[in-house]
Amino acid sequence: MDVVVGRIAKAHGIRGELAVDVRTDSPEERFAVGAVVTTKLRDGSKRDLTVAAAREHSGRLLVRFEQVLTRDVAETLRGALLLIDTGSLPPTADPDEFYDHELAGLRAELADGTVVGKVAEVVHSPAGELLELDVDGRDVLVPFVKAIVPTVDVAGGRVVLDPPEGLLDA
Repeated sequence: MDVVVGRIAKAHGIRGELAVDVRTDSPEERFAVGAVVTTKLRDGSKRDLTVAAAREHSGRLLVRFEQVLTRDVAETLRGALLLIDTGSLPPTADPDEFYDHELAGLRAELADGTVVGKVAEVVHSPAGELLELDVDGRDVLVPFVKAIVPTVDVAGGRVVLDPPEGLLDA
């Protein structure tokens, strides 16, 4: 299984450097020189790229890959997702930390055991993380904070919710 660690926003400069919107808490590891990421292009095709250099610039990471030597080649990668295999991720040391892929698919239930839906994905917003729940075919965003999601039981396949009044309503 693959997990998204970034998205290529655009080409930068004339030597094939790419501006990347980072979607990982460990960019220094994921984009270290020699690291290999898989690109998933807009047409669905995939190819591996090896990081040659990376540096921060204006809220993004500028990455140069060994296989991308010109701006023309870089332009073909605009919008591509950067993926790594979940098997390469180290276990989290903090019991309150989770990888996004661990949460997707978990059953969402209330404290009394009433199932309300399932976690579709984790949405990263400037205000914080949100769980996107599929509730009877509707997408419902729930702030991923301890007060509203007091229990995450990955092994048990569930998250327990304590939502404020009206949060799960349409």
